[in-house]
Amino acid sequence: MKLELYTSAFCGACHAARAVVDEATRLVPGVHAVDLDVASHSDRAERRDIVATPTVVLTDDDGAELFRAAGAPSLPQLLTAIAGHLPA
Repeated sequence: MKLELYTSAFCGACHAARAVVDEATRLVPGVHAVDLDVASHSDRAERRDIVATPTVVLTDDDGAELFRAAGAPSLPQLLTAIAGHLPA
């Protein structure tokens, strides 16, 4: 699984979201994160229909969206979403 964090340069909430994503990837082996600035990755953000920053998108290994949080998710919210998609 992968966590895509869509951010922008002057987004205060993006720093909080980044900290949550970093902690989630530290706690859950096999989950990788990528930080994508919407200005630098506008095509990818548009394909994902990102309309606000921060936005966190959890995807499976094929890139299919499993979970989305607009705004900075809490660590429990993000860990619950990840746990709901872990193999049994």
